[in-house]
Amino acid sequence: MRIALALGDAGGVGPELAAKLLAHEEIRALDVTVVGDARVLAMGAAHAGVTLDLPVIRPDQVGAGLPAGHVLVDLANCPVEGRPLGRSGDDAGAACLQNFAAVLHLAHAGLADAAMFTPFNKHSMRLARPSYVDEIGFIDAAIGAARSGREFNVLEEVWNARVTSHIPLRAVADALSTDRILSSLRLTAEVMAGAGKPGARIGVAALNPHAGDGGNFGHEDDEILAPAVAAARAEGIDATGPIPSDTVFVRAVRGEFDAVLTMYHDQGQIAMKLMGFDRGVTLIAGYGFPIVTPAHGTAFDIAGQGRADLGATLMAARLGRDLAALNPDRAPRPLPADWARAVVAETLLVAE
Repeated sequence: MRIALALGDAGGVGPELAAKLLAHEEIRALDVTVVGDARVLAMGAAHAGVTLDLPVIRPDQVGAGLPAGHVLVDLANCPVEGRPLGRSGDDAGAACLQNFAAVLHLAHAGLADAAMFTPFNKHSMRLARPSYVDEIGFIDAAIGAARSGREFNVLEEVWNARVTSHIPLRAVADALSTDRILSSLRLTAEVMAGAGKPGARIGVAALNPHAGDGGNFGHEDDEILAPAVAAARAEGIDATGPIPSDTVFVRAVRGEFDAVLTMYHDQGQIAMKLMGFDRGVTLIAGYGFPIVTPAHGTAFDIAGQGRADLGATLMAARLGRDLAALNPDRAPRPLPADWARAVVAETLLVAE
């Protein structure tokens, strides 16, 4: 079992969390290919107060037969001397994009069973590449995905999937359609089954207050969401809704649902982070291998202080490991020709 781990934003707690994770007794038993700048990882280890001793290899040395245990692929892409902590920067953003592209290709090629990253900062990434929107679009472009995946927020007691993600709130209603919601329900059922939860019970959160109250507060729930739920049920998916979003998570936590499908980002994120900020995991699913990260951000306010809580990062590593173990026969794919040079040159990243 091998995890490919991309180092997160050098200005935040990502390097510290990576170092703490690699030093954790449970993770020492896993094969982990760390991708990033050796100087960033050393900085993270100093912040974390841990000692790491990883073999270091060049990108052009990556291939079949990687050494067991932990190994660092040094992209030498983010000098840390003189770089301030707690701030966005195009240098940190560019390094994160490179690191992320590399671990995606390693997992896509079968040289890792799961991909993982410590927290990125989207502002840094957009400073480096203004066309960057979110991880989904980046993954699609980087590995030439046949279909887009979806983000799931995962706690032990409930999973959260969403129909739309990183778009303005004013655009949500126009972005919804019966087909899009049905597609999200199908993928949620598929991912949950792949995670060992077949026949998952999915509560569908309404868009409007009181699920539209019969049209008094909007017609989307009756005209768009309800037909999608009915179509999903006709296909054998155990979906219920639309349910007012102020009660759907209450019902899920009480055991009525295994997952909640929400219509937009914060509709689910607020509930999930209130329930488990220090243990929540973001899972990006639908690509043939799990992609995981802690659900919290870069925490610029405590960067460099050694205070970052490992809980969600450790949970992410466990989830990636456990999901990968459910798919042991995944067929490997060849790495792109001269992939190491291409990653370092950023030619595998999303085009402007």
